[in-house]
Amino acid sequence: MNAPMSARVAYFVNQYPKVSHTFIRREIAALERQGVHVERLALRGWDAEVKDAQDVAERERTRYVLQGSLARLALEGVGRLLSRPVRAWSALRLAWRMSKRAERSLPFHLIYLLEACRVATWLERSGAQHVHAHFGTNSTEVVMLAHALGGPGYSFTAHGPEEFDKPEFLGMARKIEHAAFAVAISSFGRSQLCRWVPAAQWPKIRVVHCGLEPGFFAAPADIRPALVPRLVCVGRLCEQKGQLLLVAATAILARRGVAIELVLAGDGEMRTDIEAAIAAAGLQAQVRITGWIGSEQVRDELLAARALVLPSFAEGLPVVIMEAMAIGRPVISTYVAGIPELVRDGVDGWLVPAGDVDALADAMQACLGTPPARLEAMGRSAHGRVQARHAIDVEAGRLRGMFEAAIAESAR
Repeated sequence: MNAPMSARVAYFVNQYPKVSHTFIRREIAALERQGVHVERLALRGWDAEVKDAQDVAERERTRYVLQGSLARLALEGVGRLLSRPVRAWSALRLAWRMSKRAERSLPFHLIYLLEACRVATWLERSGAQHVHAHFGTNSTEVVMLAHALGGPGYSFTAHGPEEFDKPEFLGMARKIEHAAFAVAISSFGRSQLCRWVPAAQWPKIRVVHCGLEPGFFAAPADIRPALVPRLVCVGRLCEQKGQLLLVAATAILARRGVAIELVLAGDGEMRTDIEAAIAAAGLQAQVRITGWIGSEQVRDELLAARALVLPSFAEGLPVVIMEAMAIGRPVISTYVAGIPELVRDGVDGWLVPAGDVDALADAMQACLGTPPARLEAMGRSAHGRVQARHAIDVEAGRLRGMFEAAIAESAR
């Protein structure tokens, strides 16, 4: 039986649902199991192709700010601004301040203000007591402006690496200043947000891990290593994930005579470059690119591999690392962002310096040469580690408590 309804909260995301946003769906579902009423709002995503049945259901439950006539959006926005001149002036000033030294010029921030007008109206009609945004980019600016227009208090989760790469251009300090609280998904992420605000603001920056549902964890009896010489990398094919370095490391192993199969699960803007690198190294027989695949297929690829390898150059804390560890797969990754907080070198997997192709090749070879008993022990350690730190109901419970405290403070 669900707990009594404790709060009415809206979630706001730039695009939802999305293949790479399953962690948001899990968080919402966990909050609802705990009695929180969650309204889903997004800028776009109504026409995005989604294959997962749960994503299809989420799309039906989501309201989209940019769906329909843009002229109507503008008319609604202007109408709200004219009807509440004091609030409108405050929000206009805030939008103007956000445009200073920003990545985008003032017209973009005025568009965010029009979007915020619609969001504020929807929040009032729904009775939402608080709104939470994911990603500290334009989605957070929209809910901040909606708050300035008279909407409820807001919070946001910063994931990285974008928020860490250009915090001044994103106005992170101002977003934290106006928020009821801000969330980071790792201690490293919290430290990066703390850099841009006075120490007096630090207590409002909290850590809430992304989490996995209980059903995602393998039963201890089912944790057995895959003994084929196969590694899988799951993620968007982009510069941040380091797949080109991974292809180079695979070529080193091939020259050493090490048997290896590499699966690149994902797609993205660098696919053509990666395919060219595979061809140039003559690795077509060893390396396979799957394209976009759903969560069940990701799980199948992880189960069929000896380990996950993710040679990231920049990160927050990848959910796929949690997913791999939950089913007993060790992880080969880098000393980047929040990754070392979860993966312990030599215990749950292997960590190497980011950008070091020789160290990456050595770690991959060590994994492929690890005896089955040791590999199973590492998988079990990884399973226990992620279960203790990333259970979604525990993390959502923390978040629910923050929502309720923020709502109570606003009411006072």
